[in-house]
Amino acid sequence: MTEPLSIPTIDVHAHLLLPEVEEAVAGQPGLLEAQGLDARRNGTAALSVNRPMVGARLPKLTDVSVRLAAMDEAGVDLQLVSPSPSHYHYWAESRLAEQVCQLANEGTAAHCAKAPDRLHGLGLIPLQHPELAVALLDHALDQGLRGVEISSHAPGPGGTREVELSDPRLTPFWARAEETGALVFLHPFGCTLDERLDQWYLSNTVGQPTENAVALSHLIFSGVLDRHPGLKLIAAHGGGYLPTHIGRSDHAWRARPDARGCAREPSSYLKRLYFDSLVHDPHVLRELVRAAGPGRILLGSDYPFDMGTDDPLGALRAADLPDHDFRSVRGGNAAALLNLD
Repeated sequence: MTEPLSIPTIDVHAHLLLPEVEEAVAGQPGLLEAQGLDARRNGTAALSVNRPMVGARLPKLTDVSVRLAAMDEAGVDLQLVSPSPSHYHYWAESRLAEQVCQLANEGTAAHCAKAPDRLHGLGLIPLQHPELAVALLDHALDQGLRGVEISSHAPGPGGTREVELSDPRLTPFWARAEETGALVFLHPFGCTLDERLDQWYLSNTVGQPTENAVALSHLIFSGVLDRHPGLKLIAAHGGGYLPTHIGRSDHAWRARPDARGCAREPSSYLKRLYFDSLVHDPHVLRELVRAAGPGRILLGSDYPFDMGTDDPLGALRAADLPDHDFRSVRGGNAAALLNLD
């Protein structure tokens, strides 16, 4: 396969750890409760694996030179780097949440500034405090970041109703993201199915794609994407279960008046979203390309975690896409999205 050298290989799903964020939340009220909930949802076996797994990857998550060497080995020219979702800390009260996001934005920008020709960054907003979202999106953009990363939902402040992505309180955030052209990277962290998934790492293997499907469905069925057609939203993990099961959503939209919150069939909105390629199955990746269109799929690795891939290009080649589609997913689509020359 001959590929034009002018198209860089771009990985849009890669993470970093920021010790300054964890230092800011250490000892704060609410942290122990949040850690207890995380333990219940994941189970002791998963947590016993997670700690050494992350520990072994600390250099890859913090050291730019190690990151660049890994990128070279994988054949990746550019990365879009986002904070580890463990930094969301959506339990935090407003003042602490603002500090967490500012530290994450500034730390990510500083990390990427060490290799500005190869690294672009995303920051954080406090999804649990919608009233702060616009200001902290602007803060991220002011640092030179390309946008922000969010989870699939957040607990409501002060015990109020959970903040879903369809929540009207987020309308100013969606409007600002659309106005500025900021990227919004949807990456779930945790799953509200709780102890039902606390064995065999189901909290991630089943929970993450479930959360993706629920969050995207909120955006579609509520009409958020109708009201903000210019949003640039990237869904991690191939959008979870939704793109390959979108026919059921279309049927509900046609058959039930209570599923008519959006203007058109739900499947039509897949072509207005972006999805990373991290689905771990070439057949599923081909179906994702069919459902969303080859212009909407971006290369993703989940670097450097164990639920990702060390060889995103190999996973893409396994899907045996037509040459043009391969080049688009490898980097052409991301280059256009990032407005790269």
